[in-house]
Amino acid sequence: MANYEEMTVEERLERAKKPGQDAMVMHKFYGGKIEVVPKAYIRSFDDFAIWYSPGVAEPCKDIAANPAQVYEHTWKWNTVAVVSDGTRVLGLGDIGPEAAMPVMEGKAMLFKYLGGVDCVPICLDTKDPEKIIETVRLMAPSFGGINLEDISNPKCFDILDELRRDCKIPVWHDDQQGTATVEVAGAINAMKLVGKKLEDAQITVVGAGAASIAIARLLLATGFQPKNMCMCDSKGILNLSREDVQKDFKQKWEICEKTNGAGKSGGLKEAMEGADIVIAASKPGPGTIPAEYVDLMADDPVIFATANPVPEIWPWEAKEHGCRVFATGRSDFPNQVNNSMGFPAIFRGVLDVRAKSITDEMCIAAARELAACAEEKGITEDYIIPTMSESEVFPREAVAVAMKAMEQGVAQLKLSRQEIFDRAEFMINRSRGLTSKMMDDGYIEDCSRAFL
Repeated sequence: MANYEEMTVEERLERAKKPGQDAMVMHKFYGGKIEVVPKAYIRSFDDFAIWYSPGVAEPCKDIAANPAQVYEHTWKWNTVAVVSDGTRVLGLGDIGPEAAMPVMEGKAMLFKYLGGVDCVPICLDTKDPEKIIETVRLMAPSFGGINLEDISNPKCFDILDELRRDCKIPVWHDDQQGTATVEVAGAINAMKLVGKKLEDAQITVVGAGAASIAIARLLLATGFQPKNMCMCDSKGILNLSREDVQKDFKQKWEICEKTNGAGKSGGLKEAMEGADIVIAASKPGPGTIPAEYVDLMADDPVIFATANPVPEIWPWEAKEHGCRVFATGRSDFPNQVNNSMGFPAIFRGVLDVRAKSITDEMCIAAARELAACAEEKGITEDYIIPTMSESEVFPREAVAVAMKAMEQGVAQLKLSRQEIFDRAEFMINRSRGLTSKMMDDGYIEDCSRAFL
C-alpha cells in the first residue's frame, strides 16, 4: 500500500474501514479474544491434592485468619474486573451488555498484553446505578482493582464516587481518568512542539460527557488556566447563562463556574475561535467539526479528534486548513492519544504497590512520564506520545504511578524505584513472551486462516 501521505482521499477512507472489516472475520474465527489457563505446575493428577482438596484448605485458613494474605495465595494481586452496562460503548451508544462484550474482551486483552495484568470482562444486565454499585461492591473481594467502562453520563460520576468511597480496592473509570491521562500527555508535548506555554494556551473542549469533563479537570490540574478554557456541548458553549445545565448537570455546572473567562457564548464555531488547541471527545464524525472552523483557530493550531470509531474530522481535512498537530484515538493514524497508553501501565503500578486508590496526582504522574518518554525520543508533528509498540514505556509509566502512590500514602507496599521497575518489566515481558510462544507453538491459530 502507498505511503499514507501519498494516498488519495478514497484510499485513506478505504484504509480507515479495513479494521472493522477484518474484525468481523477474525472475531468469529477466534470465538473471543481471551481465555483462562492454569499458571501452576500440574505434574500429575496428584497435584490437584495441592491445588484443590484437601491441600487448598490450608491457604484458606491462612486467609481467614489474616485477610491480607489473599494477595499472597490468589490471583487478586494481579487481577482487575472491567465492568460495563453497555450504555455508552465507543461511539455506538447504548447497545446493551451483550453487544458491549467484544469491547470489554478487547480491554482485557490490552490489560494483559501491555500491562501484564489479568482482567475479567463483566457486562451487567442493568442500567440502574444502585444495582451496578451493589454488584461491584459484592464482587470486589475477588479482584485487586475495578475498571469501570462505557457507562453513560451522568450516572458514571456518581457510580465512581460511591465505589471509590466504599471499596477497599482501587476503582476508576477509564473513560474519565484513563482518557484524560493520555490526552494530557499529548497536550503537554503538542504545546511544546508549537512553542506555547500551558498557562497561556487557549483551549477548547468539544463535548461535555464523562471523558471531556475528566479531561478538562486534569488539564486544569496540570497547568492550563481555567480562564483560558472553553467547553462546548451539543447545545452550545458552557457559560453562566446555561440554566439547563445548572438544573440537571452538576459536573457541567462546575465547568460553567470555573472556565470561559472570555465569556464566550454561541456554538462550536464561536468556541473554536482563537483556540490554540481543540480537544474533542464527542459525536463520531466525519463532519462533527466542519473543516472550515479550523481556519478560525490561532496560529499553529492543534486538534485532538478522539471520537471512535470515526474522528470528528478526518486528519487530512484538518491539515488542509492549517492544523499543525492532529491526533485521534485510532491506531491506524499518526498520534494515537488513546487510553491504551494509560490504563495497562497505571494499573501495573497500582497493583504492584497495592494502592488503595488512583488519585489525580497519580494520573498526572503517568501523563508526565508518557510525555517525557516521547520527548526523549524526539517529538514531531506526527509523534507527540509513545505508541503501543514501545514496550519500554509501560514499566516507566508504572514506576511513576507507583512512586506517586507511595508519596501520597495510598500504597500498602513500600518498594524501591528499581524493584517496581523490575517487577513491572518482568510481568509485561512475560505476557508478551507467553503470547508469542503460544502463537509459535500453534496454540493461538494463525489469523491468516480466518480469511481462507
